[in-house]
Amino acid sequence: MKKFTKILAILLALALVFSFAACTKTDDEGNNNGESMTADVAEKGLEDIKVGFIFLHDENSTYDLNFIKAAKEACDKLGVEYVQKVNIPESNECYEAAVDLADRGCDIVFADSFGHEQYIIQAAKEYPEVQFCHATGTMAHTEGLKNFHNAFASIYEGRYLAGVAAGLKLNEMIAEGKFTADEAKIGYVGAYTYAEVISGYTSYYLGVKSICPTATMEVQFTGSWYDETAEKEAATKLISNGCKLISQHADSMGAPTACENAGIPNVSYNGSTVDACPNTFIISSRINWAPYFEYIINCVANGEIIATDWCKGITDGSVELSAINEKAAAAGTAEKIEEIKAGLANGSIKVFDTSTFTVGGETLASYKADVDTDAAYTPDTEVISDGYFHESEFRSAPYFDLRIDGITLLNEKF
Repeated sequence: MKKFTKILAILLALALVFSFAACTKTDDEGNNNGESMTADVAEKGLEDIKVGFIFLHDENSTYDLNFIKAAKEACDKLGVEYVQKVNIPESNECYEAAVDLADRGCDIVFADSFGHEQYIIQAAKEYPEVQFCHATGTMAHTEGLKNFHNAFASIYEGRYLAGVAAGLKLNEMIAEGKFTADEAKIGYVGAYTYAEVISGYTSYYLGVKSICPTATMEVQFTGSWYDETAEKEAATKLISNGCKLISQHADSMGAPTACENAGIPNVSYNGSTVDACPNTFIISSRINWAPYFEYIINCVANGEIIATDWCKGITDGSVELSAINEKAAAAGTAEKIEEIKAGLANGSIKVFDTSTFTVGGETLASYKADVDTDAAYTPDTEVISDGYFHESEFRSAPYFDLRIDGITLLNEKF
């Protein structure tokens, strides 16, 4: 009997060794940061998974509505239970919401706003058995927590394509004699002077300029992600300054409404505004978060490691363009967008090609960005090589913060 027990113990030990080895995997990005699958990460049936979502605002925010729709789509598709908390500010209330979701049995907790990050990290440290995922954050690759992850998408591709549509509209209006090529000034309503916003308005402008080379742009910041009054006022100011077309990186209907009232073409963000602005809306770009939500749920279901930083683009279905409003868009917009999209897919077009912009009159051959964000925002990573700025390759969240020529900032709010 003792001999049998000893043999059984050896067999069990060997089984554990082989089981651990079989579970050593990298994520779909090839990034496991030297981590192995641990024994407490096991396969779990989809029917047993519960996901908690934390949203900065509610359905009235185009930004949050985009996440809310994606959460429902992914969870309904996979048949998993989910709980959502809306109007959660970037404060300790976010930590409390995350803890509540963990205590209610959520296997995954996801938060959608940049300022949520420190509170999600705090909760992740206290609940190591729960996977915490965060959109637009910068700290997952330096925190080293196995259960904290950042995600974004290469939305700069979508904004560049939307800029192409805007450039075509400018050219059409110039050809119709509405203004001269030298008067092709456009406006942009931005929330904050974060790299995410700078990357967005720059990629959009480069798309415009690739079609209308004389275009210049003014940017007015609101100091808020969602302030309909401030966004409408910002768009109105830009229009009064002579801007012929307006776009935005802010989350309300303020700017599109101002454009519709003034008869100024508009490129929206996070979804079509054609129903409210049928005469001026051209196109919109957005991040489709459903693929990421499906990915993290399936990782938990299959006992796989979630990528520390996850970033996909237009060829993966994570960046999308709305339907084009033919009433407002220039003729040939759909065909041109497909042409440029193919160039992005095969690599022949790079959004941040350094030959297409200058900084202080100079073409850049080198630039260090603040990727491993510290309190002083110290530049730490070379991001220009092979003739272009490598956005979102060293972490998922944008770090393009260059002030390129041709864009004038009317104010600055952080």
